[in-house]
Amino acid sequence: MTTTQFGVGGLTAIVTGASSGIGEVIAERFAADGADVVVCSREQENVDPVAEAINAADGEGGDDGDGGRDGSEGGRALAVECDVRERDAVEALVEATVEEFGGVDCLVNNAGASFMASFEDISPNGWETIVDSNLTGTYHCTQVAGGVMRDDGGGAVINVASVAGQRGSPYMSHYGAAKAGIINLTATLAYEWAKEGIRVNCIAPGFVATPGVESQMGVSADNVDRDEVERRIGTSEEIADVAQFLASPASSYVVGETITAQGVPRIEESPEA
Repeated sequence: MTTTQFGVGGLTAIVTGASSGIGEVIAERFAADGADVVVCSREQENVDPVAEAINAADGEGGDDGDGGRDGSEGGRALAVECDVRERDAVEALVEATVEEFGGVDCLVNNAGASFMASFEDISPNGWETIVDSNLTGTYHCTQVAGGVMRDDGGGAVINVASVAGQRGSPYMSHYGAAKAGIINLTATLAYEWAKEGIRVNCIAPGFVATPGVESQMGVSADNVDRDEVERRIGTSEEIADVAQFLASPASSYVVGETITAQGVPRIEESPEA
């Protein structure tokens, strides 16, 4: 049985929120498989090291003889500073991608932000910041990059939501509401853009050991024991597995879906009587 349909070599992908965690690992995975990647975050100094590491990796991308990538070796990376909340910045991001690599085949909307607070303590500014970082940023990137994909005959959009958008998540009402919007946008846009050859899908990760989670909850990727049967905590690499599937031809019949990747859900123990 061949597994070439799971490859992403030769594609050009934009990965937002790629300075660390899930976004960084997705970009590294795609590039290692031969895709050219554009990695972005709000600060250039945070995303430059990601592109530098990818470009310094063994096996730089090969040329197919027509100026394109042959997908047989590692792809190239370009770092771009971009605040996805700002339309002008997103337009500049997509323009830089087209100028450097000739188009956009895949967009991974991973950029986002969160903080924990009870609903009554969330200020209007705090609410707007989280909704804009997660939902509005996804809107900007998808609309602008999608225009390039339509002109070029299609592509894949992969939105990164959260299980917080599928069910209640205490002290994360602003984040959960924004992620729920992304999940609905995925399903709705899939209908609108299917005829354009653009597949829109979504990943809803559960509890993943990322730097953000470590700073909020003290759980480090170094502490994840993959021998545990319960598998309550995931890794960025496991989410990257799903992203590669959704970007590859192997998912050609998967449209408008949200794939929940959460291992075994955490079930709170009942209080003693």
